[in-house]
Amino acid sequence: MTVTPERVTPPLPLCPQRVSEEQSVDSAAAEEFLDRMFAEGAAEAGDRFETRLAQVRAEIRETGTYRHTAAELAFGARVAWRNSARCIGRLYWRSLRIRDRRRVTDPAAIAGECVAHLRQATRGGRIRPTVTVFAPDTPDAPGPRIHNEQLIRYAGYRLDDGSVLGDPRYAAFTEQVRRLGWRPPERRGSFDVLPLLVEAEPGEPRLFTLPPDAVLEVPLTHPDHRWFAGLGLRWHAVPVISNMPLEIGGVTYPAAPFNGWYLGTEIGARNLADEQRYDLLPVVAELMGLETTSERTLWRDRALVELTLAVQHSFDAAGVTLADHHTESHRFLSHLEREERAGRRCPADWSWIVPPMSGGQTAVFHRYYDEPDPAERPAFLPPGMRNGE
Repeated sequence: MTVTPERVTPPLPLCPQRVSEEQSVDSAAAEEFLDRMFAEGAAEAGDRFETRLAQVRAEIRETGTYRHTAAELAFGARVAWRNSARCIGRLYWRSLRIRDRRRVTDPAAIAGECVAHLRQATRGGRIRPTVTVFAPDTPDAPGPRIHNEQLIRYAGYRLDDGSVLGDPRYAAFTEQVRRLGWRPPERRGSFDVLPLLVEAEPGEPRLFTLPPDAVLEVPLTHPDHRWFAGLGLRWHAVPVISNMPLEIGGVTYPAAPFNGWYLGTEIGARNLADEQRYDLLPVVAELMGLETTSERTLWRDRALVELTLAVQHSFDAAGVTLADHHTESHRFLSHLEREERAGRRCPADWSWIVPPMSGGQTAVFHRYYDEPDPAERPAFLPPGMRNGE
């Protein structure tokens, strides 16, 4: 489990906003969380709500925060996934595997645990939903940060003509890690894996190169078009979101990388297709011989389907878990029914739940949902957000 550290010069303060010494956990938030946990029967056998609440209140009075038990951490992380209004795959929230790494504080060790997360979640393609939880923010010190949006993302190199080689979404991040000392491959390509940027101590960022064996990638081919393989496309197998703080019962864990598995349209109809990303629809359409001078030929739609089909075909051929938007739509409605039977709301952001391709042909298109509540907890928070914001 080794990662290669990069030289970081000069150290740059990446987190100007820090937890103040006066900030402490809200006892009411802790009580609300414990009440939910006991109400849902997730507490350890023999535990009593009143006893645990008294312990937590006393710990908050003494230290300004409290430490979750293993059971509380697991329940909180799973419910945070259940509360994720933008996720269509929440049917599986109970299956989330928890890796408790709250005692890991050294930046190299944090990077090493991220590598272990990738290996254990990937499992040769049988993707398993996993979260690794590092130390929380406390009144005494902030927890560590992982500044990558996902553990695996591809570099974007700005060229002299204004274009970008690779993923334009990460051009600014690529420039940032290069300033910090990262050296791209001698022969740069469209799918160069970026290093991890870990900040365990304020103002002391460290870079770590992911070992190749921890990054499973799928070469993309098409079941009908032989020319597709010549495009040299590929995509990484596991989407591990790593810059969203996890808040449970008033305690914020700023580094809690977590993953499910990809939906085919995320890669084929967004990452590879969006104009501000790889913008491959014109390329695919030309190779298909489509007429692209008029939008009325629906060349974008036809190319989009073939690009997404190639992704699905390639992941299936490689034996890597990948959901399709039609099946997952039905599964989401099954999740919705379960939540309603349990007497719980199931907030959903319609613009994210409805897939970016053939939306009207999916089951999730034809109804509305409970509006997302920004105050809902436990939750994976927007990047950079802290408890109470």
